[in-house]
Amino acid sequence: MSKFYVVATPIGNMGDITLRAIETLKEVDLILCEDTRETKKILQKYNINTPTMSYHSQSKLNKVDKIFELLEEGKNLALVSDAGTPTISDPGAMLISEIKEKNDVEVIPVPGASAVIAALSASGLPTHEFTFLGFLPHKKGRETLFKEIAESKSTMIFYESPHRILKTLESLNKFCPNKKVCIAREITKIYEEFKTGSPSELLGYLTKNPIKQKGEFTVLVS
Repeated sequence: MSKFYVVATPIGNMGDITLRAIETLKEVDLILCEDTRETKKILQKYNINTPTMSYHSQSKLNKVDKIFELLEEGKNLALVSDAGTPTISDPGAMLISEIKEKNDVEVIPVPGASAVIAALSASGLPTHEFTFLGFLPHKKGRETLFKEIAESKSTMIFYESPHRILKTLESLNKFCPNKKVCIAREITKIYEEFKTGSPSELLGYLTKNPIKQKGEFTVLVS
């Protein structure tokens, strides 16, 4: 039976990779990458010489056919994303869904870094119940989603880009001005920062410090 490994890789700090992930990536026949250039960085660091092939949201059907062909030949494959755990707000989810329909392939998770869990663990916000929203829509349905966040009784978590973080805080200030919000920026990287406060406080903080608007954001709303 072929094995298909879903392997988590670091979200920033290269040291955040498990021994099992390294062993798995060395042993499989092929590594499927969101971006082979990004994956090569970590493969080179840990002397992993396994061949790679790109697989992302724009991959054509013949790429999927090739993956299934390899699995049918008995090859063992691994899937990685550019950072963190594959399939979580990631195009790999669709591939896994198709593979799970086959009875002759075993899908095996190799857990590790995840920005959602890392942010939640250090946020100081309630962790017993939370909802992960992935990336918020740019336009359609965005206002409706902020209303749902305002009414939610659990911690709400989502990813946001540096280009929209100010608009997001403005929306949170409009729909839930009294909620506690934590913005986690550049998790595990050199400029990692966790900042907690009301939407207006965080909006003021980022407005006064434009340099802090850069990087990858995970936003948590209590």
